[in-house]
Amino acid sequence: MPQDSSININSGGAQQNAYDAIVIGSGISGGWAAKELCEKGLKTLVLERGRDVKHIKDYPTANLAPWELKHRGSITRETQLRNPLISRAAGYGEDDQHFFVNDDDHPYIQEKPFDWIRGYQVGGKSLTWGRCTQRWSDFEFTGPQRFGYGWDWPIRYADVAPWYSHVEKFIGVCGSKDGLEAMPDGEFLPPFELNCVEQHLKESILKNYGNRYLVHARWAHLTHPDQVHIDQGRGQCQARNLCMRGCPFGGYFSSNSSTLPWAEKTGNLTVRPFSVVHSIIYDEQKQKASGVRVIDTNTKQATEYFAKIIFVNGSALNSNLILLNSTSNRFPNGLGNDSGLLGKYICHHNYRGWMNGEIDGFTDTYYYGRNPTDAIIANYRNLHTIDTDFVGGYTTYCGARRDRNNGESCPQQIGAAYKESMTEPGGWTVYAYLQGETIPKEKNHVRLSPDKKDQWGIPLLITSVEYDDNDEKLLNDFFVQTEEMFSKAGVKNIEHWDSKQAPGLDIHEMGGCRMGSDPKSSVLDKWNAVHACKNVFVTDGACMTSTGNQSPSILYMTLTARACNYAVEEMKKGNV
Repeated sequence: MPQDSSININSGGAQQNAYDAIVIGSGISGGWAAKELCEKGLKTLVLERGRDVKHIKDYPTANLAPWELKHRGSITRETQLRNPLISRAAGYGEDDQHFFVNDDDHPYIQEKPFDWIRGYQVGGKSLTWGRCTQRWSDFEFTGPQRFGYGWDWPIRYADVAPWYSHVEKFIGVCGSKDGLEAMPDGEFLPPFELNCVEQHLKESILKNYGNRYLVHARWAHLTHPDQVHIDQGRGQCQARNLCMRGCPFGGYFSSNSSTLPWAEKTGNLTVRPFSVVHSIIYDEQKQKASGVRVIDTNTKQATEYFAKIIFVNGSALNSNLILLNSTSNRFPNGLGNDSGLLGKYICHHNYRGWMNGEIDGFTDTYYYGRNPTDAIIANYRNLHTIDTDFVGGYTTYCGARRDRNNGESCPQQIGAAYKESMTEPGGWTVYAYLQGETIPKEKNHVRLSPDKKDQWGIPLLITSVEYDDNDEKLLNDFFVQTEEMFSKAGVKNIEHWDSKQAPGLDIHEMGGCRMGSDPKSSVLDKWNAVHACKNVFVTDGACMTSTGNQSPSILYMTLTARACNYAVEEMKKGNV
């Protein structure tokens, strides 16, 4: 359970660049590491390879109307040609492209197609994340071992449940307590209401299936702020659905609006932007990490910083890169890589399935604002037993909206009556999209290029990740089952398509530095500490043993808070 402990290990320090703790990365998990460590009294250095971004001040497009953007939000052909990869990212547009990297600045080598989506600035991708925050259940922690398609997690839901609560209360999560075994309830603010068609879908699915549930998804939005959110300086979500521009109200959770300012108030935080982490320094005599080697983004000057504990939160692939590049006599193949598994079993989520249709009626009802959330149909596949020809499960995001009226129903296509008809909303469209579990596989890996380096002298990352037959079967099941559920609810003209997008475009990069009980088959222990280097913790997506079907970001935050508490307790005991 979270505890209020307060210590300050650094008593002045013999080295000018010495801290109690170093956190690599300032995104969702790095921000949480900073908050927890600073609250517990540790002088903490956060290293961010990108520029500084301050809440509100550095959201230049947050309040612009469409006509105030030169291209009304669309990217130009020139931008697309210059950035063919990053411009495919969900939400990327004229209004928020400054929160994403430019392709040419950060090359990597795709042995197989992989879209590596990155945002290098203080706050990282917490500024542009999807904000969905379902808890895992024990089905996800135990499924890979129970059904023989992966490795057993060293933890269970009971180990992280109180830490989920700790995180949810602070960041603010809206949702309903649904009592679902496959998606445990949490600490929720009031949800956005389902609109009338979503409510109809919910009732139809439950009536026709009995064990499938359309519910409010859990989202990191302040629908009704509690005092802790007000104390953070955040306000109520205004249902603008302009989240990826940065929210001036602090209505959704980001490192910039929440954890980093909170850490800063302790007086224990130092943030160093423009700091590309080259490697972690290993002390052969003390048999533990002693610090981090940094290359200044702009000057290319190298600097070393020192600390008793190090948290690696650079986002999964970058964290793998840093660890693989952290070589020494003890670890010639990368820090903590005794098992030889570092960089292997890279995984992602299957987002290839999309569907929409139309439904008649309900034209006497509308809804308020631009709801920034979707409803979901909680996973109903392969829970207690395998009930399909594939393993793993999937979340179905779904919802309904009214289209704009184009005036086609008006008998006259010119004049006042035609213009008046266009002010009324059109009919209802129903949509769904897939977030599917994928199987971690050894052949899906990243490694360092032996001869190609980036502008900071760091080896380029080679990505080699692909889909498999299980992904195809899961995708097909999503199409068949969702179309059946929609049809029974009266949805017509249903279309579905496979985006055939490359792995990585889902943005949920995971694995390569997985947790486990046995050092021979994992890199991290149950506390997210490197088995062979106990003062280095990895709590971003790199630590994942399997992918589950839920959005993973809140699990990263949860594991981070839990690991920080453990790390500080071990420091008190003199064990790290």
